[in-house]
Amino acid sequence: MHFSVSWSGGVKIGDLRLSLAPASSGSGHVITARVTDYGLFKAIYPVDDTFVTYLSGSLKLPTHYEVQQIERGKTVHRLTTYDQHKLEVIYRKENKPPEVYPMAGSVYNEFAAFFITRVLRMRMDPQQFIPAFVDKKRYLVPIKVFGREDKNSIFGVVNTVKVQPKMAFKGLYDKDGDTIFWLTNDACRVPVEIRSKILIGSLVAELVEYANPACTLRKKTGK
Repeated sequence: MHFSVSWSGGVKIGDLRLSLAPASSGSGHVITARVTDYGLFKAIYPVDDTFVTYLSGSLKLPTHYEVQQIERGKTVHRLTTYDQHKLEVIYRKENKPPEVYPMAGSVYNEFAAFFITRVLRMRMDPQQFIPAFVDKKRYLVPIKVFGREDKNSIFGVVNTVKVQPKMAFKGLYDKDGDTIFWLTNDACRVPVEIRSKILIGSLVAELVEYANPACTLRKKTGK
């Protein structure tokens, strides 16, 4: 999936590429996300961030999470290990000593939680929760389903499900509010738009490329 990222739906500031694929080891899956700058934003705040999450088991729980962020010419590497059996998270930044955090149960990270949300039963009641470990703490994130909504997309006008994880943390890029995304109302649950509030305005990610042989959705020609 390739998203074009803009500030408040106006000027484009970057790109987000997101993929889910079988792990090369033959066991589990890997989520790879890459965020890059675009246009004038490249000169103001250059960004080239890569996030890799390794998943295991039928619940697609994360086992390892690697982050490499290149911002303003500075490279930072982080590694998080999730021991879902011992119920602890081990976090390490660069060559600093590891930090160990206990957790009260199994957890997802932000990327794994995004993918697992797409397979939930999209019902308004009762409310569903996803356990997430973010900012050194375990949260039970309520998933609010607003209902169905027609929305313009690369596939034309499609019926979507409007979903909001009620996040009580800032997480990636210091979000200052809730994130809302629109999933196609079909078996594929393709995210056609994502909106995240930040300190000033919002980040809007609109889907511009999508490829999945298992889905019949096709990009509208001429758009």
